Amino acid sequence: MRKRNKVSLDEILNGSLLSVMFKLGGPVMIAGIFETVYHLADTFWLGHLPQGESGNAVAGLQLAFPIIWFLISFASGFAMAGIALVSQYTGAQKEDKASFSASQVLSIGFISGLILGAIGSILVPIFMPIITPVHELSDVAITYLRVIFMGFPFMFISFIFRAILSAYGDTVTPMYVIGLSNLLNIILDPILIFGIGPFPKMGIVGAAVATVFSRFVASLISLYILVGGKKGIKVKLSYLKPHIDWLKKIFKIGLPASIGNSFEAFGFVVLMGIIGRLPNAKVAVAAYGIGDRIFSLSYIAEDGLGQGLTTIIGQSLGADRVDRADYAAKRGILLMFLVLLVESLFIVIFRKQLMSLFIPNELSIIEEGARFLLLFAPALALFGIIRGISSAFHASGHNVPSMIISMVRLWAFRVPLSYIFGFVIGMGSSGVWIAMSLSNLFTAIFAVVLFARGGWKKKVIEETPQGL
Repeated sequence: MRKRNKVSLDEILNGSLLSVMFKLGGPVMIAGIFETVYHLADTFWLGHLPQGESGNAVAGLQLAFPIIWFLISFASGFAMAGIALVSQYTGAQKEDKASFSASQVLSIGFISGLILGAIGSILVPIFMPIITPVHELSDVAITYLRVIFMGFPFMFISFIFRAILSAYGDTVTPMYVIGLSNLLNIILDPILIFGIGPFPKMGIVGAAVATVFSRFVASLISLYILVGGKKGIKVKLSYLKPHIDWLKKIFKIGLPASIGNSFEAFGFVVLMGIIGRLPNAKVAVAAYGIGDRIFSLSYIAEDGLGQGLTTIIGQSLGADRVDRADYAAKRGILLMFLVLLVESLFIVIFRKQLMSLFIPNELSIIEEGARFLLLFAPALALFGIIRGISSAFHASGHNVPSMIISMVRLWAFRVPLSYIFGFVIGMGSSGVWIAMSLSNLFTAIFAVVLFARGGWKKKVIEETPQGL
């Protein structure tokens, strides 16, 4: 087996925490840059369509995103189960069981992608007009989503592949695969959106086709790597056959994460419904969409550091090094908070320039987006605390607390406060942006309380199911 890209177990358990986090998280950050550039490319090119058309396309893209996230969040639960099992079995030096559990998770993820893609295609024409009464926006979003749902199985495979290899300690290989896929998407975007060469102008449909095709290529490469066993984890056809005892364990670990992420994602669907009913709906939705893409740049470091932290904690618990897991969790959370604090200051200072870069022809959207960046940026650093604590729970396989954190953030705080500030108090879009900031503050306090109780320090691999 070739494992050149894998960070060794000894280094994870005994090396410098900062060094190991960046070794594990650095490739994830680079992959995150590729992923973010892919999302930014969609927004950038759609934002450079003719005036009027650009606003509808950007707003439609933003309306579609929470729906995609809501459905794909089911796969994230299986990915979290894969992370917990693969990282802990690797820490316990039981790599056959790590490969078997990875195969079971991959099989479930592919089947889920087929089912959820079909469900989404049927239901989105019904629910999108409920999210916003502005038909020119809902029609664009429906058109985009119908193409995206065709590629759901490929998206699920790519998502789970990344989680499996990262949990094993190899974050470099997923970086290459994601980078290649997103580079392909970036190249195809302007060609298909504007109709360059022999291709017709497809607008937002072109962005969707580019996404599906690039994810298809990524899934083929991912399967080739896993089936070949070239990176340590080896998927076998016999391993892909579902085993009831393993399915029970995977669902026990992953279902809370799926529920939590799904409820969180559905909360963003409802939030889009609130923004889509503001008096300036088109402007507010487009401004929020571009602002959200800008904030996604800030999350690149958090995702990388969070993945590194998850791997360290998971393998430490698997090796019965609770002291290492505890040290890593506390220092990692602090580091993630400080990184986002610096990034939030940059966004506040250059907020107008950042908005103008993406949609230069719509002055009202630029002004509204700059206001959103100013009001939400102060709460950005608090997400570092939330993300770091969630990493600890995901690594240990105890996903109920992280599920509760996700649900509380959206349903106890963000959604009700956004409605109250936006409509009851009558502050409009500014009230929604302020409410979003407050939701991060209250959730960070709640997450710290759960983390301090220490339940995340218990591993989940004491009993191995039958089937291997």
